Amino acid sequence: MNMKNILKKTLILIFLSSFNSAFAADVTIEMLNKSGKEIMVFSNKIVRVDVGDTVFWKAASKGHNVEFIKGGTPEGVTKFKSKMNKDTQFKFEKPGIYAYWCTPHKMMGMIGFVVVGNDKSNLEIIKSIKFVGKSKKLAAELFDQL
Repeated sequence: MNMKNILKKTLILIFLSSFNSAFAADVTIEMLNKSGKEIMVFSNKIVRVDVGDTVFWKAASKGHNVEFIKGGTPEGVTKFKSKMNKDTQFKFEKPGIYAYWCTPHKMMGMIGFVVVGNDKSNLEIIKSIKFVGKSKKLAAELFDQL
C-alpha cells in the first residue's frame, strides 16, 4: 500500500470517528453558582436523551449535587443522589421523565428534568411533586416546555 492510500484511509477514519462522536447523544450539564442573571442553576434545565444514554453532571461550581426527587422518576428507578462537589453520571435505562434538584438549592430553583425516549407518560405524577420556593414557579414554566 502506498503512502497516499494510507493517508487517504487515515483521513477517512478520522472523519468517521469525529462524525460519530459529534452525534453522540450523551449530555453534560454543569452545576453552576451563576449563569447570566440566574444564580444556583443547572446549565440545561431540560435535556432529552434516548434509552441507554448517559447524562454527566459536572461540578463546575462548589456546593452542588444531583438528587432524583422522590416520586419524580419512572416506576422502578432506584434512588440516585450524588455527593457534594463531585462530578457524577447516570445511564438512563427506562423511558420517562426524571425530575432532579440540587439538594441544598432546591428552594432557590435549582431543578432540572431529563426526558428519556420522548416518553412523557409520568408527567402527571411529576406535576404532583411538592416543589418548594422558587422551584415551584420554575417547575410550572418547565412543564410547558416538556
